[in-house]
Amino acid sequence: MSTRRREFLGTVGLGLLGARLSAQAPAQAPAQAPQGRGAAPLPVRKVKTTKLFKSPEGFPNALAATQDGLWIAEQKTDNAHLVDWNGKLLKTVKTESKNTSGMGVGGGYVWMGANAAPNGIFQTDMTSKTIAHRQIPLGGGGCHGVEYVDGKIWIAALRLRGILRVDAKTWQPEFLIPYSVPRAHGTAFVNGAIWMVTGTEEGAGLIKFDAESGRPLETVRFAETDPDPHGLAWHDGALYSCDAGIHPGWPENKSPAHSYIFRIDLV
Repeated sequence: MSTRRREFLGTVGLGLLGARLSAQAPAQAPAQAPQGRGAAPLPVRKVKTTKLFKSPEGFPNALAATQDGLWIAEQKTDNAHLVDWNGKLLKTVKTESKNTSGMGVGGGYVWMGANAAPNGIFQTDMTSKTIAHRQIPLGGGGCHGVEYVDGKIWIAALRLRGILRVDAKTWQPEFLIPYSVPRAHGTAFVNGAIWMVTGTEEGAGLIKFDAESGRPLETVRFAETDPDPHGLAWHDGALYSCDAGIHPGWPENKSPAHSYIFRIDLV
């Protein structure tokens, strides 16, 4: 990707909601996702985490909350399981995604983000039929977070280092929120804002962006004793996450909460 396009994407991400990404737009210096020079530091909140139940297969890497229950994407089999809020299995959808690291549910479909070849987003119906397989616009590659909201797909795109909004029908890119954290993962849309799982040298956390401007609003820091967050979902006033037990640079199942779904309460 050219320097000019990278600069343009940064500008669009923080300033032009709903504008079509165009190679002819004027290039500007990229805006950074945290705060600019001289800006007040973002508020940092703590959390209380509560382990709830294990996922059906033990490697949950993405979540999506719906009126029917909680959807869980398994990283090793790439199955999507619908469970109730006690963990009872209600439905299983098999998908062709690989190393699934993001999932949205909406419009009658499961949208699975593949973080291994052939990458891209797999649109699967409730009978396990693949409807479409599309690459992430403007660069392809893997992803670490997918969210379906009112006909739009929000994708935490690794190559773009941003949360990209795409129209689910036309697959046209519309808006980008750049991020600068070393590790990005699941996303959750909450009342006009979007939360994203983050990871830095200081440990796991969350960052909250205004979904219209891309402006970062606040951050969250997890304690070392908390589960390792991967997927993210919002339900009934609380965030939910999952611990896949697989983390870059860690032995498998190092986290004592591996395979669990857990609730996140902000304090």
